[in-house]
Amino acid sequence: MATSPPTESKFLICLPSGWDFYQKAHTDLGLFTWVSCSTRMATIIVTGVAGFIGSHLADALLKRGDRVIGIDQFNDYYDPLLKRKNVASLVSQADFELVEGDIQLLNWSALLEGVEVVYHQAAQAGVRASWGESFRNYTERNINATQVLLEAAKDAKGLQRFVYASTSSVYGNAETLPTAETIPPQPVSPYGITKLAAEQLCWLYHQNFGVPVTALRYFTVYGPRQRPDMAFHKFFKALLEDRTISIYGDGQQTRDFTFVSDAVAANLQAAIVPGAIGEVFNIGGGSRVVLAEVLQTMEQITDRRMRLEFQESARGDARHTAADVSKARQILGYQPQVGLAEGLAQEWVWIQALYA
Repeated sequence: MATSPPTESKFLICLPSGWDFYQKAHTDLGLFTWVSCSTRMATIIVTGVAGFIGSHLADALLKRGDRVIGIDQFNDYYDPLLKRKNVASLVSQADFELVEGDIQLLNWSALLEGVEVVYHQAAQAGVRASWGESFRNYTERNINATQVLLEAAKDAKGLQRFVYASTSSVYGNAETLPTAETIPPQPVSPYGITKLAAEQLCWLYHQNFGVPVTALRYFTVYGPRQRPDMAFHKFFKALLEDRTISIYGDGQQTRDFTFVSDAVAANLQAAIVPGAIGEVFNIGGGSRVVLAEVLQTMEQITDRRMRLEFQESARGDARHTAADVSKARQILGYQPQVGLAEGLAQEWVWIQALYA
C-alpha cells in the first residue's frame, strides 16, 4: 500500500485495494496496523446483500480477500432486477455464495457454521411507505427477522461480531443538533419504530447471551446503487427524463448526507474494533445541508434546470437531522471522506449508465 504503517498502533486492519484514502486518514490518527490483504481473512455473512449498502459492503469484503455468504430475499419493494444488477459482479466470484430466501425460514445453524462476522443490513426500508397496511412488512422484516437471526447467533460458536444496520430515523425530530447517541430516541415514523425495536432486541441478546453486537445508525446514505424510492435517485432520474420533481415540504429541511463508501468503511471498523461491542454509533457525512442547496448542487453537476413542485410535508419525515459522530471518530476511527458534491457526481454517473 502507498502509505507507510505507523510505528505504534492499537488495532489490526486490512482494507481492500482502492481504499488508500481511508488508510491514510487512520494512519494519521495512529490507530491501526496495516496488513496485506492477499490472504483470505474470514467467512462473513451479509444480509440484504443485493441492496444498496449491502452490495457495496460485499464488494469491499471480497476485494479484501474474505469469503462472503450473501443473503437476500429479492422481494418486490422495488424492482428485483435492480437488485440483480447490484450483485451481478458478485455471483461470478469463487468466494461469494448467494443464498436466496426469507431470513425467518433459512437454516441458520448451518449457515452460521464457521462464520466470524454477520453484517445485518437487510431491512424493510422507507419512511413514507411504513404507514397503513404495509406496516406488517416492517414488523416481519425488521423486527421478527432480526429476532430469528439473533436467536441463531447466540448459539453460533466462533461468531466474533454482529453488526446491525440501524438508522437516524430512531431519533425523529431530535431537539439537539447535531444529535449524539445519548439523546433518547423518539421515532416519528412506523419505520423508525421497527428499527428501534430491532436495535433493542440486539441489546437484549447482547446482555443476556453475550451476542457481540454493534449497531450503526446511518444518516441518509446516498451514492451509486441507491434505491429508486430515495430522494437523490428520484431527483436525478427526473432530471435525466426532463420531468417535474416533487418536493415534500418547503425545501428548507436539512439532512446529514453520508456517502456509501463511508458507511461501508464504518462497517469494516465496527467488525474489528474491540471497544465497539455493545455500543451504538452515529454514522454521518460530517455536515448538515439544506435540501434547497442540494438541489442547486445537482443542477450544477448535471448542467440541467429543475422543475420543482412543492407538496405537503410527508408524515414521518423528520424536519432536520445532523449526526454527532464524535463517538464513532474516537472509538472506530471513523472519518467521513467523501464530500456531498463529489458523492453526488458519482451517483449522477451511475444514474446515467443505469437508465441509458
